Amino acid sequence: MFKTLKNDLPASIVVFFVALPLCLGISVASGAEPITGLIAGIVGGIIVGGASGSKIGVSGPAAGLAVIVATAIGNLGYENFLVAVVLAGVFQIILGVFKAGIIGYYFPSSVIKGMLTGIGIVIILKEIPYFFGLDKNPEGDFAFLQVDGENTLTELLKAINALISGNFDYGATVIAIISMAILLLWGNVLSKKGKIFKLVQGPLVAVLVGIIYYFVTKDSNLALSSEHLVSVPVAESLSGLKDLLTFPDFSAITNPKILITAFTIGLVASLETLLCVEATDKLDPDKNVTPTNRELFAQGTGNIVSGLIGGLPVTQVIVRSSANIQSGGKSKASAVIHGFLLLISIITIPNVLNLIPLSVLAAILFIVGYKLAKPKLFMQMYNSGFKQFLPFIITVLGIVFIDLLWGIGLGLAVGVVVILIKSYQNSHFLHIEGEDVDDGKVKMTLAEEVTFFNKAAILKELDSLPENSYLELDVRKTRYLDNDIIEILEDFAFKAKERSIDIKLVSERGTVENPESFIEFFKLRPKTS
Repeated sequence: MFKTLKNDLPASIVVFFVALPLCLGISVASGAEPITGLIAGIVGGIIVGGASGSKIGVSGPAAGLAVIVATAIGNLGYENFLVAVVLAGVFQIILGVFKAGIIGYYFPSSVIKGMLTGIGIVIILKEIPYFFGLDKNPEGDFAFLQVDGENTLTELLKAINALISGNFDYGATVIAIISMAILLLWGNVLSKKGKIFKLVQGPLVAVLVGIIYYFVTKDSNLALSSEHLVSVPVAESLSGLKDLLTFPDFSAITNPKILITAFTIGLVASLETLLCVEATDKLDPDKNVTPTNRELFAQGTGNIVSGLIGGLPVTQVIVRSSANIQSGGKSKASAVIHGFLLLISIITIPNVLNLIPLSVLAAILFIVGYKLAKPKLFMQMYNSGFKQFLPFIITVLGIVFIDLLWGIGLGLAVGVVVILIKSYQNSHFLHIEGEDVDDGKVKMTLAEEVTFFNKAAILKELDSLPENSYLELDVRKTRYLDNDIIEILEDFAFKAKERSIDIKLVSERGTVENPESFIEFFKLRPKTS
């Protein structure tokens, strides 16, 4: 992987610049200490990057897991939460061994888009108080109901009242607005002007400006207090780094809440990783294909290591991966080197990291949240029809007003209901080709696959046939016919005699007039591929 080092080294620096503030911001948003996000970034780079089969994917702590992590830490405590992270890694390895790399394809895209959009909205809503230096409660409590008895809406109302009355932190607000302007200018204008603006990323510039602002305004009315700054524990040496680590309490491993959390983290992390893999492979100019089962194994290994030394759970992350691709990364060396750069930064410049204003990280997370929940996506989903929009919007509302699991569960449930409704209505399963009222002839063609979902629609059509009619039932295209449907046809054959309805069954074996038994006919029917 070092044959392309001339491409990978510059790319790794860019990824490091992107990852450093995001690791800090996501740990804060997850209700954990900033060091935990950095540990996850290091593990995602060195461990997962080395074990992965992806040449351009970059792993680390992900905003998509912030909701679960924040809730789990609040319910379990951090040491017990780490047990869940380790078990989640084991679960991911099992998924990889059993070749579950295709699991992402079994979730409706509308629910997945709703999940990411809901997470984006929650990130924005939760960071608004910190943008103005207002909320003094533990950061990253992502459930709708807060630990202090407040909820998202009341916290926002308090922030609005503070803004109206002028009782907010002016220093935190000013640097947050400056950071937001830098990020928007960098992303929308400067990044298209030259390579230097792609090499030096907007989040890093915002962080550096925030540090400069802290020193410039130190003795003014716009000064930032220590409670509005990042707080990373300082290690005096590499050997002292172990004192910063937190270790899991395996005595609680039988706690059902830990097992449920582990399953949730493992499933969502796997899903987010597989979605990212699909996206990065499409962006890759060299069109490499990532082995998904090996990726699950790599992610599981990373989560085991991260959980054992006190880090947040990791996934492959689209923001860092796309930055790697855009910067010319060609092999996994860029991901691995960026992990070592994060490790070096903790050892050499922790005091510098502790000068970063929290409101700057809130501005960075605003951009992350917006990219996940762009307004135009709502219109796109609406224009796609109710089959797409309804599960999407229910998932979003469930995540925003309850939590992530409820949102996904409600979205999936609505998606299943929509499928049942459309299955009842859909002509793909039952197609009436024509009906001549004068001679009573009706031709009914069954689809290639007919399941029990179609029972109601087929039964309705058969019961509506008038007496003395003639039904031509065509099953030549049908390759799967559910036993429930065969039983309906068997019952209809009996009733047809009473109603003087003649039946002509057309199959690949020929034509049968008024078959005595549909059950016997389909038992003898040769199997087809």
